[in-house]
Amino acid sequence: MLNDCEDATPTRIADRGGAGSAGSGFVLSRGVTLLFAVACGTAVANVYFAQPLLVTVGHDLGMSPALVGSVVTLTHVGYGLGLFFLVPLGDVADRRRLVVAQLLLLVAALAVVATSRTAAVLLAGMAGTGLLAVVTQTLVAFAAALTAPARRGRVVGTVTSGVVVGILLARTASGVLADLAGWRSVYLASAALTALLALVLHRVLPRDNAAQPASLRYGQLLRSTVTLFARERLLRLRALLGLLVFTAFSTLWSSIALPLSEPPYSFSHTAIGALGLVGAAGALAAAWAGRLNDRGLSRQTTGIALALLAASWLPLAFTRSSLWLLGVGVILLDLAVQAVHVTNQTLIHALHPDAGSRLIGGYMVFYSVGSATGAIAATSLYTAAGWGAVCALGATASCLALALWALTRDSVPDPAHQDLPRP
Repeated sequence: MLNDCEDATPTRIADRGGAGSAGSGFVLSRGVTLLFAVACGTAVANVYFAQPLLVTVGHDLGMSPALVGSVVTLTHVGYGLGLFFLVPLGDVADRRRLVVAQLLLLVAALAVVATSRTAAVLLAGMAGTGLLAVVTQTLVAFAAALTAPARRGRVVGTVTSGVVVGILLARTASGVLADLAGWRSVYLASAALTALLALVLHRVLPRDNAAQPASLRYGQLLRSTVTLFARERLLRLRALLGLLVFTAFSTLWSSIALPLSEPPYSFSHTAIGALGLVGAAGALAAAWAGRLNDRGLSRQTTGIALALLAASWLPLAFTRSSLWLLGVGVILLDLAVQAVHVTNQTLIHALHPDAGSRLIGGYMVFYSVGSATGAIAATSLYTAAGWGAVCALGATASCLALALWALTRDSVPDPAHQDLPRP
């Protein structure tokens, strides 16, 4: 099936892999790149808004604790399904139309959540929100395709920085809005902003006038994603690295509220959410890593970042006794995770630019598995054995990722730079 995909789109790839798109001469300016970043951050934030609101939502709709917990689960399940079933469409459809359509449908899903009066309607809306929030990955692949290979790492880094900020500040924003105007205002405000972004992107992004591959049906498209993983060892290795680093990432961010809400801190939800401002420093790493990748330093970037990730758990282990050490650990962890993430996306997109959406969508499935694994394991471990066990879990995932890189760093060439020595 992969051969069908590759044979069907050679002209289209030349257009998308260069500085323009669809023969339009479109050049991805810094302003449009930042617009991509804002859109990505806004979309992905919808997946995380509910986390500090669960108790309030449960009381408002009369939901049991178990049912309230399913709000986050269904959102992530929807996101995982969207990664596999929706993101690959970017390889065979006009990406501008696809992005705008997904954003408008996301507006509808957010409106359902904001106006829900029963648990069933809320859960359906949250599942739909997760499903459609994968427009984030369509935008990442679109930005990569609109950029010349020599600048692709930098652009992916900038766009990914928007994703980082969206994830980390979502909890802070939702907490503040909920305190001011109730939990429903969070989703109404997001719906309004998403609708505005859909309008702006429709006007700014280029139309894709290239011929679409007529022979590639939807079933073939999905099967070719699996084929890509079977064929490309680099994709499998980078996906596994993504799973491990996001297990570590989720281990911290899914459980950090627990020790901070207890003595000696007893912080409020708003104060805990403000920790995301510290973690947003990871956005800086995304841009930094992108520039290093453009210089052909992907292997070194990965190794340094994974070493920092493993080291971050030492200061994090002292969270209960020092907020300064917590801050140092958070910054190191987020810098490391985002550097690896940007490097992964840059490398795998270069394998087959014509299959960029499938590559990034498939890779992000592993990201979602890692995030879910870290969240479930961290909260369970904290209840059973405390914060030290949580840090041990995060350190284990980080060290496994570092070991995997060390064992495979010389075995797979870097496809991202045809004119540079292989790192």
